Amino acid sequence: MATDFWTSTHYKQLLDQEEVDVVHSLDKERGITLEDFKLIKLHMTNYIVRLAQHVKVRQRVVATAVTYMRRAYTRRSMVEYDPRLVAPTCLYLASKAEESTVQARLLVFYIKKLYSDEKYRYEIKEILEMEMKILEALNYYLVVFHPYRALSQLLQDAGMSDATQMIWGLINDTYKMDLILIYPPHLIALACIYVASMLKDKDNTSWFEQLRVDMNMVEKIATEILDFYDYHKTISEEKVNAAMLKLTMRM
Repeated sequence: MATDFWTSTHYKQLLDQEEVDVVHSLDKERGITLEDFKLIKLHMTNYIVRLAQHVKVRQRVVATAVTYMRRAYTRRSMVEYDPRLVAPTCLYLASKAEESTVQARLLVFYIKKLYSDEKYRYEIKEILEMEMKILEALNYYLVVFHPYRALSQLLQDAGMSDATQMIWGLINDTYKMDLILIYPPHLIALACIYVASMLKDKDNTSWFEQLRVDMNMVEKIATEILDFYDYHKTISEEKVNAAMLKLTMRM
């Protein structure tokens, strides 16, 4: 497994925002817009988080699963790869990749317990079959680097250890966006520290200057995070349901 981000497959697979925000032609035929695309991915991220809470896996497994899901949809359509099956499958695959294996039968048990909607009901065989498809979509590249990795050291250096919980929460929320597909994880971590510094009215300017990182990039990511919180306030269950409905509509 790669120990250096800059030589990893994760680094080599980073994309531009324009490459991430591409709706597959098959999805467009169902009337799925870019807005729908983002809503469905957000809904599936929340689905993975909810399921993970019940099967009791580490946050790193959740983050890896969400990364797999979001990465897969840069290459495959939602019409062909139903998100309601892809989400639990990515959690299953991530649990193995992160050496915290969860049995497929346990996932199926909790899916049935949590969701009465038949569209979410999938069996073990279907998860195992989708696992192979997800692996192909990911080109079998399973290594994911996360912003959590150097967080404790960064917080200590920045004198922000008292904001650990806030910044951890900010990083968790970045997985509701596509940031992990676009930016190096250490820049995402720094952007979260930057946001927390603003929220706590703490001047960390000199510390950031010493890091010799691209502050324009850090500020750009921080702005995207703050913009997301504003956008999130506008999301309703009706909007999400309308987007999901398009997956099963025949045009």
